[in-house]
Amino acid sequence: MNSATKTPRHVWVVGVLTLLWNSVGGFSYTMTRLGKLADLGMSETEIAFFESSPVWSNAFWALGVWGAIAGSVLILLRSRFAVHAVVIAIVGLLGSNTYQYAIADIPESLQSPALTLMIWATTLFMLFYASRMTRAGVLR
Repeated sequence: MNSATKTPRHVWVVGVLTLLWNSVGGFSYTMTRLGKLADLGMSETEIAFFESSPVWSNAFWALGVWGAIAGSVLILLRSRFAVHAVVIAIVGLLGSNTYQYAIADIPESLQSPALTLMIWATTLFMLFYASRMTRAGVLR
């Protein structure tokens, strides 16, 4: 695809929608790291869970959140590096989900398999989409 070719509309739709979706995760992560969970209406048990999370799980969470946001931005910028960013997000998602579902004693109020599945579906879609658009020459 040469540089004179217009960007397909679906690139903008996918980029904007995934950026909006991933920004919710960025907001959640930021509020957690700033210690503002009470402002979001979380209970003492929920706050204690987040505050007791090990550094490594927070690092994976950061990789997942910021990798996904970077992937969305890079799709909008038509950069082939969107694929790399989404792979980083998947690594983060694997690590944080391992902690949440295999190691931690997560409060019942924070358990949301449907949300987890939606996050996985969106992230895997982003990987598929960015890979396909890179192969098609849309992302350069």
